[in-house]
Amino acid sequence: MTMTPSARKVVLTAHITSSVGWLGAVLGFLALALTGLASRDEHVVRGVYVSMNVMTWWAIVPLSLLSFATGLVASLGTLWGLARHYWVLVKFGLTVVATPLLILHTRPIGWMARAALSTEPIAPELMHLRAQFVFDAAAATVVLLVATVLSVYKPRGLTTFGSDDGGGATR
Repeated sequence: MTMTPSARKVVLTAHITSSVGWLGAVLGFLALALTGLASRDEHVVRGVYVSMNVMTWWAIVPLSLLSFATGLVASLGTLWGLARHYWVLVKFGLTVVATPLLILHTRPIGWMARAALSTEPIAPELMHLRAQFVFDAAAATVVLLVATVLSVYKPRGLTTFGSDDGGGATR
């Protein structure tokens, strides 16, 4: 079922906003992770990991879920379709992989935040997470940038489920 032009604009606006917001929040997380890794000031380090937990639960997770949902609605409600074009399918696949990995990644973020809130020194076994947070945020940034590039350039190519409708998809 194809959406009306007004509904399409609302869904597309929500999708673009949530996707760009997700990327921005991940970049903010990356900046905090780099600060947490590089700083020698205990108060800064503790503040960083508490902030990263807040950013994860109040920005990154909700924006990722909203981006997933609005992308799915937009793809199913427009002529682009979910499985007609390779670029849509790749974007969807990236989101389907990135979102559960993000949810899985919230556990160590929570561990580090709880350790940072404690008056005890941060346990040595958690210290390896400092570099892991930088790596994961950098990888997430690359994935989200690839999805953004696909959205802008829309490489040609139909999947086996796609068919030429003569007029192309509504752009």
